[in-house]
Amino acid sequence: MGSRITPRARRSRKPRPRALVTGGAVRLGRAIALALGRSGMDVAIGYHRSAREARRTVRDLERAGVQAVALAADLRDPGAAGNLVRRAARALGGLDVLVNSAACFERTPFARTTPAQYDRLLDLNLRGAFFCAQAAARLMGRRGGRIVNVGDAGADGAWPSYIPYALSKAGVAALTRGLASALRRRRIAVNCVAPGAVLRPRGFPPARWRRITRGRAGSVEDVAAAVRFFATCPRDITGQILNVNGGEAR
Repeated sequence: MGSRITPRARRSRKPRPRALVTGGAVRLGRAIALALGRSGMDVAIGYHRSAREARRTVRDLERAGVQAVALAADLRDPGAAGNLVRRAARALGGLDVLVNSAACFERTPFARTTPAQYDRLLDLNLRGAFFCAQAAARLMGRRGGRIVNVGDAGADGAWPSYIPYALSKAGVAALTRGLASALRRRRIAVNCVAPGAVLRPRGFPPARWRRITRGRAGSVEDVAAAVRFFATCPRDITGQILNVNGGEAR
C-alpha cells in the first residue's frame, strides 16, 4: 500500500546483509536504520506518514555506501505487514534481518480509554510486529536470519494512564520469547531491545518528562547499538530481552 521511493542501486562484489526496519524514518527507528547501514547492511525502511523524513533517511544511508529504499505502509491495516516485508525483500533481493520498531505511544487514562485507542495501540505495536515476523520467517527460510523487536523497559510496571501501551509492549516481550522457541530449529534468532526513557513522546509535557528522567534520558544511539548487536550476533543468542535503561531500578 502507499507509494515507494525508488532506491539508488549500489554495486558491490560481496552481497551485503539486508535489513527491514519498520518505523525507520524518524526518531529511534531512524537511528536504528542508520546504525545498520553504517555497519554495512542494505536497509529498507517502512514508514506511514513521514515521507519527507523517509527520503532523508534513504539519502543518508546511500551516503554510507549501501542500498536503501523507503516503503509506505500502515501496519494497523490487516495484510499490510506481510505486504511490507515482501516488498522489502523484492527491493533488496532478500531479507536477513527484521527490526520491529514501528510503534505509537498515547496517553489513555483507564476510565476514558476508547475501543479505537485500544485497538490502535495493540494493532500497531503488537499485531504488526507479529505478522511482520511471520512474513519475514517465511522469506528467510532455511538460510535463517535475525528478528529484533523493540520493547519497553517499563512495560511490566504499573502505568495507570498508559495501560494499552504497556500491554502492547509486554506482549512484545512475550512474542520475542515465543518466536525464539518456535523458530530456533530454523536458525532464526529472535531478541528484544527494551529502551528506558530515551525520547520524549510527542505531546508529552516537557516538565513531566524531566521529572521522570531526572535529567538522565538515554541515547537513541545506545539503543541502536544494542539492536545492531542482536542483528549481527551468533544465532545461538536468542530469546533475550536487553534493557537499555542506564541501570534504572525496576
